[in-house]
Amino acid sequence: MRNLKLFVFLLAGALMLNAQKAETANFSYNIEGKVEKMTLTTSGVMLIMHGKGLAGVKPGQEGLVFNFDDYGKVKEEEVFIVPNTPYVMVGQAGFGGIAAKQSVIDVVSGKRLFDTKANGWKAAGRPTLIMPENKLIVSGQRTAKEKYTQAVGIYDMSTGNEVKLFKLKGTNSLTGRPSIIDGGVILPTFKGVYRIDMNTGSESWVVDLKNVAYVIPDNDGKSMFAVQGKGNNHVIHKISASGAQMWGEGKKLKGVVSNFEVTPKGLAIVSDVADTGKKGLAKLAAAKAQSNISFLSASTGEDLWESAPKTKGYVQHFYIMDDGILFGIGEGGINKISYEGQPLFKKPLKTGENIHTMALTKQGMIYITDSDANIVNLDTGESIWNKPIKYKRAKAVTSVYDEAHSRYLISTGEEMIAIAENNGDISTLATYDFDEKENPTSLEIRDGGLLLSSDQNMMMLDFDGSEKFHEYFRSPGKSAFAVVALSALALASTAAMADASFQAGANRNYLGQYNQYGAQKQREADAFAAIATASFNEMAKRFNATAATENAQFILTKLDDGVGLVKVNKDSGIAEKEIILKDKKPTYEVDELGGYLYYLANNSTIYAYDLKK
Repeated sequence: MRNLKLFVFLLAGALMLNAQKAETANFSYNIEGKVEKMTLTTSGVMLIMHGKGLAGVKPGQEGLVFNFDDYGKVKEEEVFIVPNTPYVMVGQAGFGGIAAKQSVIDVVSGKRLFDTKANGWKAAGRPTLIMPENKLIVSGQRTAKEKYTQAVGIYDMSTGNEVKLFKLKGTNSLTGRPSIIDGGVILPTFKGVYRIDMNTGSESWVVDLKNVAYVIPDNDGKSMFAVQGKGNNHVIHKISASGAQMWGEGKKLKGVVSNFEVTPKGLAIVSDVADTGKKGLAKLAAAKAQSNISFLSASTGEDLWESAPKTKGYVQHFYIMDDGILFGIGEGGINKISYEGQPLFKKPLKTGENIHTMALTKQGMIYITDSDANIVNLDTGESIWNKPIKYKRAKAVTSVYDEAHSRYLISTGEEMIAIAENNGDISTLATYDFDEKENPTSLEIRDGGLLLSSDQNMMMLDFDGSEKFHEYFRSPGKSAFAVVALSALALASTAAMADASFQAGANRNYLGQYNQYGAQKQREADAFAAIATASFNEMAKRFNATAATENAQFILTKLDDGVGLVKVNKDSGIAEKEIILKDKKPTYEVDELGGYLYYLANNSTIYAYDLKK
């Protein structure tokens, strides 16, 4: 009898365990066409490209937000997810690539706000989104009803309504990125740069400048700077509010402009010269492949520096400070130049290659590279510590500030280095060896210790460096990783590629505080909230909320019942949930903020699992 009870108890336990493993989906979505790809957008909506068009899924919502099946099969290269907005642009070429179908979808509301056919266009290039005005500029050819006239249209993205339509003369068309400055639409075209008054629709002026890539407003908000392409170089022109060309033939720069900042003291510009690929004497005669930094008068265009600072590489970091310009070179080196062109550091800092971090701390500015780190006085460039912090070239750098213990922690992939913030004393806190030759890609301070993690490994160290646990989950095979895209990585890459129009004036070259992820997240939420539409407000709420899965990591692994996702508690290392994904090469995405797993179970069915439960 005792044995029977024990058997029943064990059987019940086994059934409970199996019930936990046999996790049922909270939502399922049937897509009529074959799913080609699914991508998590920054708005939290899962965008699904399928054989008939595009569909969208919201976390925790029954049914599809939208399903536009009039596109036919949409190719990945035809879709542009506009970073940090609820918008997705779709551009499909017609026969011979002549007639282009363009549309813009608000994936949060599920509405198609613009469509070439519905809005009277025969063909159009990819629209330009102007933020934070939330306007869309479309250029192209109107339909036969309007005699295929070349035109430019402006649309209000809060409603999708047409604001203005401007007809261009003859065969003129856009060649560069349009802008809206002081109530006028600035159009770089084949025949010059035009200003169209938005109130009257009339042409205010035209400047005979061809091949202009884009314009940047001056601090007065009325005049502007035009960046013009000339072969492999750029020329900067200034155009007055009345359309006068103020700098004659313009200021010629070597290379292509990669950074342009209008400061109260002048124009800070970075231009990159590419490697020509030439050999021998021809290579010696060619311009050196590197970044050039220029500082020009905003009124005259003249060089304000007698000699430009030497870079000897490409500018990787570029920050506008109160007293000058701080920059870091990818090949190694940091320097700071006053607006008068004088070096502010006693001598340029020599650093290792690949500067991962430049940020402010209580002591000064910290930098971390592949092979060294330091905190320097931003007034002098001198180290605040007595000795340099050097280490074996890192395989994977990740770092954190441990405020409770007054130290900086740097993981180089094989060891944890601790640096005392007061005196710079350096010590090896721990060494580690992750399975499958992985290196830690994340370092996080938890209440109970220091969490290191990678795709298949999780390790918790006590604050003294001793190991509390190391959990390893064998990968199901390298082929599975080709179709995995965790949203945390997707968000990071999206932020890195953020559209210049949205970032303009949003601290693009702002030197932030070290480990200020929460503050950056708040800035993004505030930026969304500042645009008064329901979709942007919904995005603001999403970014304001705490990540739904902040206390768990999700790992794809080989489980007893097949390949699946395991939910591992970050503080204990205990696997709290297993979701069997059945096939050996699963296609899935995890929404870390919303707390959902999306799994493509077959060619046309997507299951969503609530990871918060």
